Amino acid sequence: MAKYLLASASGMGFLCLIAGLSPVQALPHLEIADKNLAINQNDSSYQKNDSHQSNLTNSISNELLIVNENPKNPDLGVDSAVKLQQQLTPQSANSSPSSDKLAQVTSVSQLSDVQPTDWAFQALQSLVERYGCIAGYPNQTYRGNRAMTRYEFAAGLNACLERINELIATATGDLVKKEDLATLQKLQEQFTAELTTLRSRVDAVEARSAKLEANQFSTTTKLNGEVIIAGVGATGGARNNSDSNIILVNRVRLNLTTSFTGKDLLITGLQAYNFLGGANGQGSLQQSLGLASPILSSSSARTSFEPQFPGLNVNTLSNVGANDVQLYKLLYIFPVANKLTLFAGTAAETSDAFPAITPFYGEGQESISRFAGLNPVLRVSGGTSGTGLASAAGFIYSISPNLDLRALYASVNANLPQKSADEALPGVSTTPLGGGVFSGSGIVAAQLTFKPSPDLDIGLNYANSYHEINILGTGLISGDVGALAGVDAGTPVKLNSFGGTVTWRFSPKIALSGYGAALFVDASSNSVNASTTFTSWMVGLHFKDLFKSGNNAGILFGQPLYRSDAGGSAQLSPTGDNRATPYHLEGYYRFRVSDNISITPGAFVLFNPEGNSNNETTTVGVLRTTFTF
Repeated sequence: MAKYLLASASGMGFLCLIAGLSPVQALPHLEIADKNLAINQNDSSYQKNDSHQSNLTNSISNELLIVNENPKNPDLGVDSAVKLQQQLTPQSANSSPSSDKLAQVTSVSQLSDVQPTDWAFQALQSLVERYGCIAGYPNQTYRGNRAMTRYEFAAGLNACLERINELIATATGDLVKKEDLATLQKLQEQFTAELTTLRSRVDAVEARSAKLEANQFSTTTKLNGEVIIAGVGATGGARNNSDSNIILVNRVRLNLTTSFTGKDLLITGLQAYNFLGGANGQGSLQQSLGLASPILSSSSARTSFEPQFPGLNVNTLSNVGANDVQLYKLLYIFPVANKLTLFAGTAAETSDAFPAITPFYGEGQESISRFAGLNPVLRVSGGTSGTGLASAAGFIYSISPNLDLRALYASVNANLPQKSADEALPGVSTTPLGGGVFSGSGIVAAQLTFKPSPDLDIGLNYANSYHEINILGTGLISGDVGALAGVDAGTPVKLNSFGGTVTWRFSPKIALSGYGAALFVDASSNSVNASTTFTSWMVGLHFKDLFKSGNNAGILFGQPLYRSDAGGSAQLSPTGDNRATPYHLEGYYRFRVSDNISITPGAFVLFNPEGNSNNETTTVGVLRTTFTF
């Protein structure tokens, strides 16, 4: 019957040069090339945006179509859509003159990088000024203080050839002078090799573009994904428990990101995993260690990529088989004003909306434990369950470029019209989290994100939540279930949670990051007087590009959630426990095998696990391989 107790919700490059020198603009997402006008391909990087997360989030593309695929973090979120909106918003009149927008010029001499030293320049100058066939940048340069190369000159010549051909084709050939045709012929002969190379490259790019268009998944939707395969082993745990076997687990996520206007974002996420647990934790690593709650397997021994409720569909109270496909995310983000963006969905998480701040967040790429990735306040009420429990709606308001406010309201069982009358336990129904959008368990959460300098990020969190049963809903410790120790499971509780997270990048590749959190739990019943305070903190160093570009590492230490105070009928620890402050020590190193594959060995050590010195020091080792596409 305990199985019904649940935690809650949840060149330029030659094409660009041609565009700059001809009346037709090239594709805006192509980059400047080297002097040979080769296409410049961006180097992929696993590092998240240093300013903000998010879960989705980490990372928007500059392409005309929309969304960027972040190979580091397939969990896309509100932050992604906000960045998208900012990138697609036209610049003001005060924009920097280094803008990449093209503007027509009337003389080659306006292109300050071109040296007017030979006859070819003089000849092309005359053609340009007569037929208006070159466009340059507003700062009248070719992006750098260097002389025009022969290939660049050939691109300008090609533009004039096309312009004169247009004039002839439109019956305005009388405007083209014979001496200009003779000059063009001489220039063509002088630059035959460069013109031939240029045109062959254009043909190659056009062929590749046609192939991409013919084989693209959708004109409005992009697909990305992540596959995690990991070996996990552990020693220690409760006394007299035998060590658990090494297990091999996986998690697969596919995200469809769709935009209808170029500024909005619809996220549809599918996932499958083979973690076990169900209502009573059966088959989980935590249960084998003896460190799990009697139901739901909440524990401090969880890995970062493990769902909070493995093997259980919380909404329907039905089992989820290994590698069954689930809809874990459904969220729509859309701007309504220059500084205001709204979002709503029937499967969302707090981390979709709130930047993580800490660089240790990244279930497939960074820290290996659930403890390290996020401030516990973001996880309250199932806020980061990994199963998209909560129907949520909220906003993000950009107060300034360095300050924004985000808030949401989430309801766990919004799809249930009413609470079940059946009882699993006295005072606990078979739908213990209630039903309806505004009835039963729910949460109001907010985050103020502040960036006072380019190297400092600060996030302040508050959450007010209500549960119809005695839980926290974080999944971080075994005491998550029975938050008010010694109080009946059916006692409703109210939580006021406060947290702060700071990251300081005191060098380009090293960041100091930490968080603190306090959760105040009170019985929400006239017949029960009980209260408990949980506290948690963490501090660590994050190393970017350690030993090799793309390789990251982290080392951190902290205290998992721990009852620091209790009042009324609540106990400081469950009966039989020998109360002691728990600590968590973790280290990992993620090295990039390729742009799409990374391997992360790591381990974390739990001292006085679950705040009980009767438990042995526990070590959990992880070897995680992550594939992104």
